[in-house]
Amino acid sequence: MQETTLGVAIITKNAAARLAECLQAVAFADQIVVIDGGSTDGTVNIARAYGARVLDQTDWQGFGPQKNRAVAALTTNWILSIDADEIVSPELAAAIRAALAAPTADVYAVDRLSSFCGHWIHHSGWYPDWIPRLFKSGVAHFSDDLVHERLVFDAPVQQLTGKLMHYSYEDFESVLRKLDAYSTAGAQQRHTAGKRGSFGMALGRSAWAFVRTYVLRRGFLDGRAGFMIALFNAETVYYRFLKLSRLGKKTQR
Repeated sequence: MQETTLGVAIITKNAAARLAECLQAVAFADQIVVIDGGSTDGTVNIARAYGARVLDQTDWQGFGPQKNRAVAALTTNWILSIDADEIVSPELAAAIRAALAAPTADVYAVDRLSSFCGHWIHHSGWYPDWIPRLFKSGVAHFSDDLVHERLVFDAPVQQLTGKLMHYSYEDFESVLRKLDAYSTAGAQQRHTAGKRGSFGMALGRSAWAFVRTYVLRRGFLDGRAGFMIALFNAETVYYRFLKLSRLGKKTQR
């Protein structure tokens, strides 16, 4: 029988803040590959210090293609894909090891719990957040989306115990950076797909995003953080469709 091996796939760019903790939590893996998009902080040195194989890939084509590069660089027969701001809890690490010791599925989902400016979020559409991340080599790949990529596969999914702790927004500055980056990437992705935006669409969609997050998804139960997330979602949608409108006007010219 073939020996079961686990590889961890991570993509980075200026991810030094949580990378050491992230890598330490998956030290039980047989291989770790980090695809770096041109970091200027200590990301690369940290990754190498923890035994990761670092590959420079600065020709950014989107989150999906970059993650596929990390997956392709591994030679293990099982793959765990995580982000540099995600920490595998000890309980999840034990569940992963147990699953690989006697696999009963080809794809496993993990229970991700995310924080927003120091607050763990249990509503707002952020939780529960079961995402497939552990899979047998060759049975799955990431979509080619510029942003909000997803794992594509055709197999039953089983759930693992334990939490994947996601430090998604460390401070207000990171909120603003991601708002700009995500709205730009979302606009470009929709523009490429032939979609168009307008000021009216930006207003209507952003208002709906706030109501959906704060009311329908019970963001109010997350207190002030829930209100901030609802605003963040609304602003991201607003600028996404406003930028999409401008891209359409440039194309017409």
